[in-house]
Amino acid sequence: MKEKKTLFLLDAMALIYRSYFAFSKNPRINSKGLNTSAVLGFANTLLDVLKNQKPTHIGVAFDTMAQTKRQEGYAEYKANREKMPEDLSASIPWVVELIKGFNIPILKVDGYEADDVIGTLAKKAEKEGFTTYMMTPDKDFGQLVSENIFMYKPARMGNKAEVWGPREVCERYSLKNPLQMIDLLGLWGDASDNIPGIPGIGEKTAIKLLDKYGSIEELIKNTDDLKGKQKENVENFAEQGLVSKQLATIVLDVPIEFEEEELVLNEPNEEFLKELFEELEFRNFGKRFFTNQSMENTEETSKVVQGDLFAAAEAEAEEKMMPDEMKTIDDVDH
Repeated sequence: MKEKKTLFLLDAMALIYRSYFAFSKNPRINSKGLNTSAVLGFANTLLDVLKNQKPTHIGVAFDTMAQTKRQEGYAEYKANREKMPEDLSASIPWVVELIKGFNIPILKVDGYEADDVIGTLAKKAEKEGFTTYMMTPDKDFGQLVSENIFMYKPARMGNKAEVWGPREVCERYSLKNPLQMIDLLGLWGDASDNIPGIPGIGEKTAIKLLDKYGSIEELIKNTDDLKGKQKENVENFAEQGLVSKQLATIVLDVPIEFEEEELVLNEPNEEFLKELFEELEFRNFGKRFFTNQSMENTEETSKVVQGDLFAAAEAEAEEKMMPDEMKTIDDVDH
């Protein structure tokens, strides 16, 4: 029987930010003064995928420092974002080293965001018979889901991991098809990316309008049906709505090849990882990794040597980052 080909594509920065801010009130600082919250969180997330989901192929997508196509066309795109905290910025090279230690390819293309790289590769993989899971908490990936492409929203603070396909996306946002996610964001906007949308239209109103008209374009053609301020806003900000839709659209023709063999899950470089974990002071994480302990076994993780204050602190931090119950994809309805 032919092996099922399963590809996991991780949205690096979304997962890194998520891990960092999960510990914003109680950051994990090692003896060298390095905030390792993001690195530990990313490591736990990665280990969850490798040990519980067992993908045949995997890659991690990063943004680059180059100006993106969206910024070239709309200077305000993401211009509202605050500067990255210094301790978070300092931890990113460590995440990169972690990924390299696991022998997982890093995917990035100047001028494009990680979203675009993931979207392009997911669609190419689908044509090659893969089932792809886009690992990200970001809702804009909902536009990409299909019978073979899913969002994998990682577990967090006791909440179980969620797998979203077309049914889940459409049910959550009351859409007729996942592609309407682009129109939803075009109308509603996306504050995190500084996508303006159309003034006066929030999520609920956008859903109602899409249910009736199907798209922003059709809504704009039928403004005579609207009344009052809503009619005024749609007519006056029609172009802004169309630009917002374009900004929310994930690019699917990024100049990157789908190299199946390059994405094959390989054995990690254990010697490299051992040194890395020692440098980061990930003693309990290293113990779990090298003894192949399951992430479900929090009892063993919490057993530390009496008097080892660092080990105790790390065990407590790891327990907080681990979900109460881990499920494999086969256990999740999708």
